Amino acid sequence: MVYRFRVILDADEDVFRDIEMLQESTLEDLHNTIVQSFGFDGSEMASFYISDEEWNQGEEIHQFDMSGHDTSIKLMNETSLDSILSEKQTKLIYVYDFLKMWTFFVELGQIAEIEEGRDYPNLMFVHGQIPESAPEKEFKGEDDGMLNGDYDDGYDTDDYDDLSFDENWN
Repeated sequence: MVYRFRVILDADEDVFRDIEMLQESTLEDLHNTIVQSFGFDGSEMASFYISDEEWNQGEEIHQFDMSGHDTSIKLMNETSLDSILSEKQTKLIYVYDFLKMWTFFVELGQIAEIEEGRDYPNLMFVHGQIPESAPEKEFKGEDDGMLNGDYDDGYDTDDYDDLSFDENWN
């Protein structure tokens, strides 16, 4: 079977790619296809996140195992598309380059038959140009102000005399 995806950049302008992948392809294959179809060089780290219907970020699927010995994490190269996606579970969030936070909504739009003579993965449709820089994000959480740099820690950074530390601490 073939999985047909729409991969949408989280931005004000409409920028998306329609991609076909074989169901037994891995998330690493999908990652590589997304990177190529949007014109990235592939040198930055990325992750997929399983998402619900409201695009809430769920379980992370890592590109590399940087945990050391945590066997519970999922890796892109070990996770096939058909092991996490179905007609009921159709949405993933993809983040490329954790410093710039290029964020994409990946939605399984159709499961179709393999077409003879077609190579997969297949870039079916391209719409829009990726901007020069990643769109700005507003992070949300329990304390929205803290996440977006809007906080008052109670310290006057211009008055170091009131801070309690020893000048010869090192």
